[in-house]
Amino acid sequence: MKWINGLGGIDLCTDCELKNDVDYFNENFNLDWISDADTFTKELSDKLKFIELNRHQGKKYYVSVASKKIGNVKITNEIEYNDFDWKKEDLRLLTLFRYWNIIEYFFPYKYQTDLDWDDVLNKMTPKFLHSKSEQDFHLAMLELVVCIDDSHADFATDLTNAFFGNYWIPAGFKLMDSTAIITRFYNKGFAKLDDLKIGDVITKVDGLDVQTIFQKREKYINGSNLSRKKWMAFRSIFNGSTNAVEIDYIRDGTTAKKTLKRYSINDINYTWNGSTEKFKILDNNIGYVEMTQLKIKDVSKMMKSLKDTKAIIFDLRYGSDWTLHLISNYINSQKKDFFKATYPDLSYPGKFIWRDGYTCGKDGELKYKGNVVLLVGEMSQSIIEFTAMCLQAGDNVTTIGSQTSGADGTVSPFEMVAGYKTNITGVGIFYPDKTEAQRKGVKIDIVCKPTIDGITAEKDEVLERALDYINN
Repeated sequence: MKWINGLGGIDLCTDCELKNDVDYFNENFNLDWISDADTFTKELSDKLKFIELNRHQGKKYYVSVASKKIGNVKITNEIEYNDFDWKKEDLRLLTLFRYWNIIEYFFPYKYQTDLDWDDVLNKMTPKFLHSKSEQDFHLAMLELVVCIDDSHADFATDLTNAFFGNYWIPAGFKLMDSTAIITRFYNKGFAKLDDLKIGDVITKVDGLDVQTIFQKREKYINGSNLSRKKWMAFRSIFNGSTNAVEIDYIRDGTTAKKTLKRYSINDINYTWNGSTEKFKILDNNIGYVEMTQLKIKDVSKMMKSLKDTKAIIFDLRYGSDWTLHLISNYINSQKKDFFKATYPDLSYPGKFIWRDGYTCGKDGELKYKGNVVLLVGEMSQSIIEFTAMCLQAGDNVTTIGSQTSGADGTVSPFEMVAGYKTNITGVGIFYPDKTEAQRKGVKIDIVCKPTIDGITAEKDEVLERALDYINN
């Protein structure tokens, strides 16, 4: 009470009543702690309640709106501690408490976390309090960030990278059926030296089951859902601090062991060598658009070239530019809402406000009359998911694939402490009927996932399913 009273007087607020014309989103709001009689005296609880009812209005010092059009928050005026010493217990705890409160009041999806956010504080306080090394402290920060179950919430430092190991095998993989399936090569020459093949099924790494490794490290792997976490495990299964690793694997039904060489990322010298073709016409007069390559300036030419096809496949599995609104003008016969949003109410921290999103499409005759198919997967995130939601509002659209990343909405970056940065999804994005897209991913009409046999044969099974759907 002495501390609170020492901060100054509290003016009566004449504008703190909730507005009847505002549609509030209250899933995140919880000030029940104010009335905790086991912790506070009645006098203190009454004081805290008085502060709530007469809370500060107007411009804030520690938080502001990054974009008035979007509404996501920007954290301001926090002390940076450029001379931060991880050995200082008070600064480690400050790091935890600062991050916890930002999520508590300004993260639109706090209510969705697997572990109740109050319980996260109980779980993480000992880890920040008793960090034995600087790496322990960095891993505590990483684990805390992962606790919000948000694919946008990344965190990495030299020490967290060193924990996983800076030596890589020269191949990418997909976690399936408690195993890791080799799906691509980062360096074909290095892969050939150790006789790695697409479709090799890795069951153990240095004597540990792949599933066991994933489960042990899952608390350090960010992602809104399990599908995304498995994709984000790219450095968690095979990486290490030595230049070799032993694997157990299955090829053509035969189980064997061997040692793989690991390399620094610079030695691997990986460059993406995917298709640079923006669009084309496949067999049976079906259009295909590689959305990773398509730019805003290409949309008109693309739609003109594909206008007479019987269907267009928009491949949203790997990337997308801001082409959604232009494309929607061709596949919609009427203007439609395609999302609703929630954004933080800075005048009442913890509360969020619903607002209508943008529209897509135009009223009038349908310009493209063929079928439209969207391909999605676990790499589809953020602007890609937003694009899918917009195009799904079209007249004849079907979505095929597997669960997307589940991280839609503008990113809000901020500093945890001492220059260590992270992000959160800053606004809530929902379908117009208020169906959640965060964590769940976009709506899918036909579920199709790659199989081990398909990967081994180097087939694109999701694309094949789309072609089958269109042709039949």
